[in-house]
Amino acid sequence: MAKGEGSEQCSNASLLAKGVGESSDVIKLPAKSECRKKLTVCNKICYGIGGAPYQITGCALGFFLQLYLLDIAQLDPSLASIILFVGRAWDAVTDPTVGFLVSRSPWTRFGRMMPWIMLSTPLAVLSYFLIWYVPPFENGKVFWYLFFYCTFQALQTCFHVPYSALTMFISSDQKERDSATAYRMTVEVLGTLIGTAVQGQIVGMFNAPCIHGPADMMSGMNVSLSLNQTEHTISLQHTRVAYMIASAVISSIYILCAVVLFFGVKEQKEAGRLQSEPLSFFQGIKLVMGYGPYAKLVMVFLFTSLAFMLLEGNFALFCSYTLGFRNDFQNVLLVIMLSATLTIPFWQWFLTRFGKKTAVYVGTLSVVPFLILVVCIKSNLIVTYVVSFFAGVAVAAAFLLPWSMLPDVVDDFQVRNPESAGHEAIFYSFYVFFTKFASGVSLGVSTLSLDFAGYISRGCSQPSSVDLTLKILVSAGPIVFIIIGLGILYSYPIDEVRRTKNRKMLQELRDNEADSETDSAELANII
Repeated sequence: MAKGEGSEQCSNASLLAKGVGESSDVIKLPAKSECRKKLTVCNKICYGIGGAPYQITGCALGFFLQLYLLDIAQLDPSLASIILFVGRAWDAVTDPTVGFLVSRSPWTRFGRMMPWIMLSTPLAVLSYFLIWYVPPFENGKVFWYLFFYCTFQALQTCFHVPYSALTMFISSDQKERDSATAYRMTVEVLGTLIGTAVQGQIVGMFNAPCIHGPADMMSGMNVSLSLNQTEHTISLQHTRVAYMIASAVISSIYILCAVVLFFGVKEQKEAGRLQSEPLSFFQGIKLVMGYGPYAKLVMVFLFTSLAFMLLEGNFALFCSYTLGFRNDFQNVLLVIMLSATLTIPFWQWFLTRFGKKTAVYVGTLSVVPFLILVVCIKSNLIVTYVVSFFAGVAVAAAFLLPWSMLPDVVDDFQVRNPESAGHEAIFYSFYVFFTKFASGVSLGVSTLSLDFAGYISRGCSQPSSVDLTLKILVSAGPIVFIIIGLGILYSYPIDEVRRTKNRKMLQELRDNEADSETDSAELANII
């Protein structure tokens, strides 16, 4: 076996020799103990790298797109909210559709998931780049951003849904999948760090000057000299070019990660159970949403995602206007993502030591004190950095834990429905659907709320109503959604005992399938 495909470890290395009658012919067959394919560290790293494009682009869009549409493309807030909401709503609709199509895709020599990933990458990169380009016309600008935003979201779905479902096809061993998921989450959080660093640092070097309003003119002594000097050297056009440079760098990373995934991971056909008859689209929806543990986990994921999406989508504006760190917000975001990246291994250890449900409670609730603190303290850059670091610890838990729990639900479904197999892509697509839905709702509601509050594009200061709105969007709102999500988690039925039992039962099913294949091979050779 090629090294990139992992090494085979057999629980019983001996081979059974069986004779046919008095014949001297010997047929060598595998023992009942199944040879399990173990993933190498290289396999897991390559698999994890495949998750980076989704997080890099998602982080750049989540943190900066609202700010870009309002201050750089200079769209009306109501129009920007339409783009953000419709784009995410369209993205959410494409997730179950792509999941349905992937589940019916034939097996190829590259696998069943890999062709989707590789064919969608070039067009996704092109559409992503054009999102950050300001067209030279005004009347059709809204349609420009709406078209390319929707196109990118659909193409990225064609990448991310198969990639997410790939978890079930890289190994049949639950511990191997959990380990690979930890690698994936580490790289994905690192991807958010890269997205924040690339987008934030490049754009931060060419930050267009704000526009002084009447309130600023009345308190002219508070307008810094450095800002006036910057206004002479950096124009809005410079900032637009900086956004395009950042998008070009991220697009290159996207392509590189897709190539590493393709050559570094071998999709194992035997890792999944034999497929049952293909389901129609609505049968697939009824199947997954009618399964209790999955529905509860999805609802938990929906509300906790809403919390963190609200925080993500508005934090740049909150730092710029409410806290007054217009020239430092990209560094604050960088601290959050760096902290999240460093603490992923801790949460992986924590969930293996104390269980996944406990880890979700502890990890998600840990952000609440800092959400309260950041809006209560007086504006102080050092305190903001400290709060951001500890907030990143909770962000790491929010990344890792929901995705590590989903394979358990799929295994649980397979144990209780052995006659219905091969629907992994449908399970994963709806999981992604609710993430996108949460993001669309949070961005659309946030931008509309700012519009009603009287947001001033590129203003050096904002009305007090905007400051209050931003505090609600980054603190009160997320806390309420977190409490709702964790309340639903209380009734989630899959604990560590049930996980262990499911793992043993699935292994027995695979052993039985291996025995059946062995008996068929013996019969064929006898004949």
